Amino acid sequence: MRSIWLASILGGFLTAPLFAADAKLSEFGVMPDGQKIQQVTLKNANGVVVKIINYGGIVTAIEVPDAKGKATDVVLGFDDLKGYLAGHPYFGAIVGRVANRVGNGTFKLGDQTYTLAKNNGPNSLHGGLKGFDKQVWDMKVIENEQPKVSLTRTSPDGEEGYPGQVKVKVDYTLTADNTLIVDYEATTNKATPINLTQHSYFNLAGHDSGTILDQELTLMADEYTPADETLLPSGKLAPVKGTPLDFTTATPIGKRIKQIEAKPVGYDHNYVLRKGDMALLVVAKVRSPKSGIVMIVATTEPGMQFYTGNFLDGTIKGKGGAVYNQYDGFCLEAQHFPDSVNQPDFPSTILAPGKTYRQTTSYQFTIPKP
Repeated sequence: MRSIWLASILGGFLTAPLFAADAKLSEFGVMPDGQKIQQVTLKNANGVVVKIINYGGIVTAIEVPDAKGKATDVVLGFDDLKGYLAGHPYFGAIVGRVANRVGNGTFKLGDQTYTLAKNNGPNSLHGGLKGFDKQVWDMKVIENEQPKVSLTRTSPDGEEGYPGQVKVKVDYTLTADNTLIVDYEATTNKATPINLTQHSYFNLAGHDSGTILDQELTLMADEYTPADETLLPSGKLAPVKGTPLDFTTATPIGKRIKQIEAKPVGYDHNYVLRKGDMALLVVAKVRSPKSGIVMIVATTEPGMQFYTGNFLDGTIKGKGGAVYNQYDGFCLEAQHFPDSVNQPDFPSTILAPGKTYRQTTSYQFTIPKP
């Protein structure tokens, strides 16, 4: 099913090699405690380049040739480590131990109640005050036919209030068909919630090109999880049909955004993805009419948080001095539903000892003919 769908939309794009694929390490900066941060550059034969640092597992750049053959960096971020250390809204990071929100910063496992930092109003968000996005990971380039890097770290028992020692591995692979594959694995010695995601802000016209409101989104989801004003879900599902949340057919992101009742106005919703007969299912497609670049997202996860950079307000200076304003990037965060640990009817996020958490999400970029 996936191969047929992809074949139908990839016709007319470049496949001829432009230069050899490789993976190279370089120094990106130094932490306040003296730890050196490395950046790996993954490059394939079609001119696609992906850069990743071992601070937060952050994707700092994804360069894709546009319709004129110009290398276009399609993710928001910073030129150096200083920008990431100064504080930012999770640009490009691996988010965990639990992505999204945990209601009231508490959850119960068995007879024990666990208390987390409330770093998002009354709720805990994206792993707490110092989640996986603010940790230094071990990084290893994997010798393979495809450029690949493996990131690992051990989250100690009690980190940010979560139980159990958790060993985590995240692999980034850049394939010959311009796909960035993100594979996640985790094991634990105590039952604990796990919900990892990749938090890149995309702008397919270029990170410094302005808003993403004209970019066309297709999202294979018929339902979403309604939430309160703090974005905590009620536990129910609701149809997207007849609402501004319906992207089941290609629709400019900005077409109905002003109809969203939120402060600030914009999308920040968890979508219930359609089920399929395959582990890795194509769930989204985004196209920029300016650059011609298309991104196709596939995942094994049941949910997708779609966010339109509502809180970007011009106070962040990014790569090349770019100023990031509201709606200058969008996120498609493949994950389990928000607050699943407190919602018995949602797919479970509990990882038990002896079991392995696995998740795969991929981002394929089609390169238009110049």
